[in-house]
Amino acid sequence: MDIREGELPGIGRKFEIITKAGEKIVIVLHDDGRRELYHFDSKHEESISSVTFSDSEARQIASIIGGMVYKPQAVESMEMALEGLVIEWYKVETQASAIGATIGGIEIRNKYNVTVIAMLKKNMKKLFNPGPETVIEAGDMLVLSGERHDLKKLISDQLST
Repeated sequence: MDIREGELPGIGRKFEIITKAGEKIVIVLHDDGRRELYHFDSKHEESISSVTFSDSEARQIASIIGGMVYKPQAVESMEMALEGLVIEWYKVETQASAIGATIGGIEIRNKYNVTVIAMLKKNMKKLFNPGPETVIEAGDMLVLSGERHDLKKLISDQLST
């Protein structure tokens, strides 16, 4: 996924995203709290749909999508306190080698030095701090913590195709 970020003076910030599937979306975060989301055509030239959210709506939707909350005031102090620690949301791909295995079975913590903080199953069941016996299925959203290089290794070895 390719993400470009830019300042919109007097307005807020703009995020232009090209997904792995080649789709383009643009998100504008207004200083007043509003969020605008634009979805573009296959040529990335024309917006084919858009939605505007209030600040509270955007935060609720973000928690549904991946559990992230945008609070720029806290980011700087969090980065200093947790230097090197990354929290990543990753959806298990359909042909991943981890499918059908347990968290303990693929030794996520011991072999990759990564912790599974939470898991959102395909049926929307939330598992907080899932145990080693928890089975990984295609489409599960994993909330992982660890150092970036460890997360990348786990994702490439076990969670992606």
